[in-house]
Amino acid sequence: MTYDLFGNLDTDQPVGSLSAARDEGAPLAVRMRPRTLDEIVGQQHLLAPGSPLRRLVEGQSMSVFLWGPPGVGKTTLASIVSRESGARFVEVSAVSAGVKEIRAELDAARRALHKGTPTVLFIDEVHRFSKTQQDALLPAVENRIVTLIAATTENPSFSVISPLLSRSLLLRLKPLTDDDIHALVARALVDERGLGGRVELDDAAREELVRMAGGDARRALTYLEESSASAVALGEQVVTPAILSSAVDRATLRYDPDGDQHYDVISAFIKSIRGSDVDAALHYLARMLEAGEDPRFIARRLMISASEDIGLAANNVLPTCVAAAQAVQLLGMPEARITLAHATVVAATAPKSNAAYTAIDAAIADVRAGKGGPVPAHLRDAHYSGAKKLGHGEGYKYPHSYPHNIVAQTYLPEDLVGTVYYEPTSNGVEQHIAERVRSIREVLSDRVTPSRTRGDDDERR
Repeated sequence: MTYDLFGNLDTDQPVGSLSAARDEGAPLAVRMRPRTLDEIVGQQHLLAPGSPLRRLVEGQSMSVFLWGPPGVGKTTLASIVSRESGARFVEVSAVSAGVKEIRAELDAARRALHKGTPTVLFIDEVHRFSKTQQDALLPAVENRIVTLIAATTENPSFSVISPLLSRSLLLRLKPLTDDDIHALVARALVDERGLGGRVELDDAAREELVRMAGGDARRALTYLEESSASAVALGEQVVTPAILSSAVDRATLRYDPDGDQHYDVISAFIKSIRGSDVDAALHYLARMLEAGEDPRFIARRLMISASEDIGLAANNVLPTCVAAAQAVQLLGMPEARITLAHATVVAATAPKSNAAYTAIDAAIADVRAGKGGPVPAHLRDAHYSGAKKLGHGEGYKYPHSYPHNIVAQTYLPEDLVGTVYYEPTSNGVEQHIAERVRSIREVLSDRVTPSRTRGDDDERR
């Protein structure tokens, strides 16, 4: 299907034209959509003279991926390119379009190009396209049958096939700043396409609206429209914080449980715990819970953090996090939020050590590098018939038969003797473990073989 600038089904009107009646009935965010690059608020890093977006508007054919959070102007940019370059504007949603629909649009674009009319193909949420769907776009992109403008809220490096990405420019859109939202709201209040000065926004309500918008232009304009309508219904000309809050129950969190925000927020959560900032950790926990994140996922990450970042410095944290994970399964939300907060506070305020984590990774690195010869003969299994003839278990010293249950003998393969993997810190309980490990290593490093005592032969394994 072919759409006009504002996403409506195309008529015989020129691209981008809009009837007054349609203007009046459209949402404020649609009516205030910029018509030129110069009207765009924010994204100035992409709008400099000679930039890819400027060249696209001037008619240069190239395909681009617009990557950024919701409400920062991805659809608007595609519309402006189409409007100012005189191209057909075709919008496809990755949620509903299949390979058949894509090929039909590409065939239509090929016919239009033969008649001298280029096509801008805008694909929203392109990260939802399958590999087969993306493959179908390749020939048209490579041969410039269409100018592809694809929008995504996720990192295209993980969701777009390499051949398609390599034939396109990747442009990163930034979240709008508070100043950007202020400017957008101020324009909408007075512009005839917007509210035309019919209502005002007091300073406190303006600050609250900008805060609630969270850098999302569409959300800001939606909140402004709803609160203005509420003010008019009450016979008021000024939107106050009370009117704003009654019109908008609460700010909707920008959080895609399958997208970048999912990974960014959980990353910030874990890093806040690692950094011992309990308040930041609780903030990110609240964001995830309010956005509907699976509490079981949070619990699993807490268990990982308990071993990766805390370890033996506070070895009670892992059992606490395991218990929290089990409680989450039994309780469910909303009560599980309390258990997760309990575990989060314990983990964030505990002394930290990643010694166990780095130790196992160092050992794995040696194994992958081919280090580690045969198991020493005295440590080999001596249970089966014939093992004694092979020398298995011969010379093994049973630690329980020696003072302090420790005896000097070789445990590592010969090529790794003397290697140290575990290096305990002086944090929390691990400082006591460090003292014990130091004493144990002193005993184990003594290779003088004492006389065998009773029990050695019985425990040759």
